[in-house]
Amino acid sequence: MSDNTPTQARNERPAAGWLESLKVYREPATLRMLSLGFSAGLPLLLVLGTLSFRLREAGIDLATIGYLSWVGLAYAFKWAWAPLVDRLPLPLLTRALGRRRSWLLLAQAAVIAGLVGMAWFDPKVDRSAVAWCALLVAFASATQDIALDAFRIESADVNRQGALAATYQTGYRLAMIWAGAGVFWIAARAELPGAGTYQHDAWRAAYLAMAASMLVGVVTVLLSREPVQAVLPPARDAAQWLRETVVEPFADFLRRYRTQAVLILALIAIYRISDVVMGIMANPFYSDMGYTKDEVAAITKVFGVVMTLAGTFIGGILSLRLGVMRVLMLGAVLSAASNLLFAWLGTRGHDVTALVFVISADNLSSGIASAGFIAYLSGLTNVSYSATQYALFSSMMLLLPKWLAGFSGRFVEAFGYGNFFTATACLGVPVLLLVWLAGRVQPVRAAPQPA
Repeated sequence: MSDNTPTQARNERPAAGWLESLKVYREPATLRMLSLGFSAGLPLLLVLGTLSFRLREAGIDLATIGYLSWVGLAYAFKWAWAPLVDRLPLPLLTRALGRRRSWLLLAQAAVIAGLVGMAWFDPKVDRSAVAWCALLVAFASATQDIALDAFRIESADVNRQGALAATYQTGYRLAMIWAGAGVFWIAARAELPGAGTYQHDAWRAAYLAMAASMLVGVVTVLLSREPVQAVLPPARDAAQWLRETVVEPFADFLRRYRTQAVLILALIAIYRISDVVMGIMANPFYSDMGYTKDEVAAITKVFGVVMTLAGTFIGGILSLRLGVMRVLMLGAVLSAASNLLFAWLGTRGHDVTALVFVISADNLSSGIASAGFIAYLSGLTNVSYSATQYALFSSMMLLLPKWLAGFSGRFVEAFGYGNFFTATACLGVPVLLLVWLAGRVQPVRAAPQPA
């Protein structure tokens, strides 16, 4: 670690040229984020998008599917147990692997167990068991995110966080291809001819393959080195431990930014609101527009993800060259504007060429915004409380958008897809003002920590 500064990296400018800047993607800390990002991205669709398709094919009603999507709120409340992941040692594991790697390994084991359970139970027979297993996967996946975010932040200085975010997002998006298009491909080829539309054994094979795919992250954790962390003095009693573990990470952020903390937290809470609210209705929109499953899988799950990867790499380089706040503004503009393209797509009917164009623009914009936003959040954290503070920020990012997204179906039924996509673009307008105001906030250094 060369820098303990929790800053937005707004004014950093490397003196090296563009080709020299690209070498950051060859550094070990950056390359590790590829496979760890894969293990982080794999569970998300398996408890949300892919699971909803499986449940619908099994004949589960839409209302129940909607309620089950709330298991994803585990990601929005991970700040509640982030202090434990940040500070609590695990018996035997922490001594052998270190604080970050031990929590990563435990969380990955729990994700694997939950996916095996989702593979084993049939939602037509025991949907409650499937729901509990999905909740386990979501909770364990959120825990993995807490530990992994801290691992990433502590693995490099703030100037390299954009590059680490880019490779992390690359692995994450590759996992989403595998958990999206890949799981459908496996399930389709495991089906028996003439056995009906829904075949539990085919889905079992697909979900077991997903559970086995988590070994990518497990092996990476075992082969990685524990990042350098500040030495934490032992607590004298339980009250001091709770104060330092639970209260101090939040108090530290408020002390450093004072009244400006409200502005920063407001920006975090709504920065991705356009994308998240719109995304819930994307798949129903494709279906209602007459696009086939093969077209949706190929264009949105594969080609779209490739475009997102391109966006994350562009965002990572731009963050390094131009500064995080400029990329943050660019991502906010592009994310809101790309939603208007979906309103235009709704006027085209079944137009595959138009779908390719819209998905390209939307996912490229999302990748740039994600890389800039992750670098921004990373710069706000104090490495002494990296897991807890980053979990707070990333949880706030999801809470309001996911809550609003729950009403998206009713909005579409009342006003139509075109008005819905236009409204989600308008949700991004306040974000532009908040980014401009946040750009005027002076970076605040953390107090020196014990060596």
